Amino acid sequence: MSFPTYFEAFDAKAMLDQYPVGDAFVVRYTHMSRDELYAIQDTQFQKLMIRGWEIPFYRRLWGNQGIEPGDIKSLADITKLPVYDKSDLMASVNDFPPYGDFDGRGDDPVVFHTTSGTTGRPQPLMFGPKGREITNLLVGRMYRWMGLGREDVVQSVYGHGMINGGHYIREAVTHFTNSLFLSAGTGIETRSVNQVNLMADFNVTCMVGFVDYIRKLADTAAAEKLFDRIKLKMIIGHLGTEDRASTEAAWQGAKAFDWYGVGDTGSIAGEGPERDGMYVWEDAQYLELLDVDGGAPVAPGETGDMVVTCLFKDDIAPCIRFNTHDITEERTDTNATGMVFKRITGFKGRSDNMVKLRGINIFPHAIGSLIENQSELTGEYVCRVTRDDAGRDDMHVTLESRGGSDATEIADLLRKGLGIEVKISLVGAGETAKDTQIDTRQKPIRLIDERGV
Repeated sequence: MSFPTYFEAFDAKAMLDQYPVGDAFVVRYTHMSRDELYAIQDTQFQKLMIRGWEIPFYRRLWGNQGIEPGDIKSLADITKLPVYDKSDLMASVNDFPPYGDFDGRGDDPVVFHTTSGTTGRPQPLMFGPKGREITNLLVGRMYRWMGLGREDVVQSVYGHGMINGGHYIREAVTHFTNSLFLSAGTGIETRSVNQVNLMADFNVTCMVGFVDYIRKLADTAAAEKLFDRIKLKMIIGHLGTEDRASTEAAWQGAKAFDWYGVGDTGSIAGEGPERDGMYVWEDAQYLELLDVDGGAPVAPGETGDMVVTCLFKDDIAPCIRFNTHDITEERTDTNATGMVFKRITGFKGRSDNMVKLRGINIFPHAIGSLIENQSELTGEYVCRVTRDDAGRDDMHVTLESRGGSDATEIADLLRKGLGIEVKISLVGAGETAKDTQIDTRQKPIRLIDERGV
């Protein structure tokens, strides 16, 4: 039987022409107008819509809203399309097991992963060769723009297994940066003490992963007395609401860079060399910020749900108006690089993980930024939300302390930062790990909702 191999299924040279990396990337998008960029987006979107109508999931989603192919003529019409989220994808999986009906597999190879499945059945993630390599490229060119070079040694603490993260980061670094790559994985894949010894033995200069675990490794390196041998200069992770200063201090001056993406879409935005906001990769990703309650577009500077359309995924599994339920806002100040792309402030929390206490919206991730400059705290915490017999909701925050913490002062700090009083308790270093699962999960658990709602 004749069928194409992975590298016969797409034109790699054409991909690099359309999505340049390195100096070519910087030159193109610092010499382009917003009108020129929009024209590129519109052309890609029209091609994407043709593919979308071939996918059963979208025919159902759009058809149920009375939408016909001729109704969507350009990118200007995108708001006529309904958004969807993970619950819609999982409904598809339940109705059409085991893969759902949101992919259009043909003869081309498929890269298959799943989400972690920690809250239920794992969601399938499928990538065609073209879509996969552009997903990799967006990370690789971002890393290079941040300053990663061929002389660098990168250690990744992203997980592997069925989860996508560690795999596509490895592909991004090896395919597009020429840096040496160490697939260390999570603490359960490579014990923390072995992680820091790898860094010392192989002259690691850059660490990539979730900063919660990266900060924990700094404590391990100190305990192993390895800082005189470790020469880390870059940390590229997901900082979220937290100030990078605490992470940089923990690693004795390594420069921390922020970026954002999700499994369905790949990298959506990341910082440049000036670290003046996260640039949306608008040649590949069309980002809308929509009001959490009403779904209308928000004004620049206002907070909204990130809704993403992957303009490049017109092969196996198109992604058209996917609601990530992650919250951010657009930066309105002038950027320092001259890049044409718009910027966002970064991940601020999840709208579907928001807790409303006595009329106040609380994002558990915001606690990390409130406590990070408290040197006696480790930065680890977990929130529990309960409801009493009278129907009153309360939040209890458990924080790790190295000793010497004043519980009253910390409670006051959280009250001022969150806008509402929460209960707190202090435990020793490492004592929240059972609840947060920081050693085994890519993203630690920060909220345990015990209300049964």
